[in-house]
Amino acid sequence: MVIGLLYQLMFFYMILVFIYIFMSWVPNARESSFGQMIGRLVEPYLTPFRNIIPPLGMIDISPIVAILVLNFARQGLLYIGQLF
Repeated sequence: MVIGLLYQLMFFYMILVFIYIFMSWVPNARESSFGQMIGRLVEPYLTPFRNIIPPLGMIDISPIVAILVLNFARQGLLYIGQLF
């Protein structure tokens, strides 16, 4: 029950990260109140990845790595849930 809820919350958070990434393609989307709200939720998670992984020219691949790590964590949580 708790593991299922955490699994769903992690999925929702992954969707927020995707939305935040796609908002960078739309001019002034991150400056809107909705964009700022998502930024306050997502930036604390993305910041450590941005500190470790430098941008490749104009492309920032750190959000992709952050999503992969979050997905691995979700799969690990699912595996732990199957053990019990």
